[in-house]
Amino acid sequence: MKARVFFATTVWVVLSSWTINYENHIEKAEWLIGTWENKTSRGSIYETWSKVNDTEFSGKSYALKERDTILFESIRLVQEEGTLFYIPTVKKQNAGLPVRFALKVTTDTTLVFENPQHDFPQVISYTKIDKTHLIAEISGVKNGQARKQVFPMQKIKSLE
Repeated sequence: MKARVFFATTVWVVLSSWTINYENHIEKAEWLIGTWENKTSRGSIYETWSKVNDTEFSGKSYALKERDTILFESIRLVQEEGTLFYIPTVKKQNAGLPVRFALKVTTDTTLVFENPQHDFPQVISYTKIDKTHLIAEISGVKNGQARKQVFPMQKIKSLE
């Protein structure tokens, strides 16, 4: 009987300490949910995010050309064992395989993901300006040159 109580207590302590230390970073990314537009001189680019479940968001980047949707990339934002991963699959890149970027910085208004081994970009970030504006940014080194692309976006549809 004492062994059962000891075992049950030990299991409870281990599980309690794990849940206390486990941080669900995906909750801090809920402000991404919705459809965002980046207006350019060549037309608009859109990014739409939806919540799949408590540990995954689904995103896609696309453009509209007349009545056609041109998909650029599909993205999974996945919480795995205390780490948040940004996992894009880009059409005609990386042999169509997904690339994982691990969360490096998170606040209530900032998400920064890194993959130093990726060709370009090595860093993907989102910064919330207010409820209807954000800045998406990709950066890193390409062909020995530091590069950065900035995408100011405005929320055009809420999916909450």
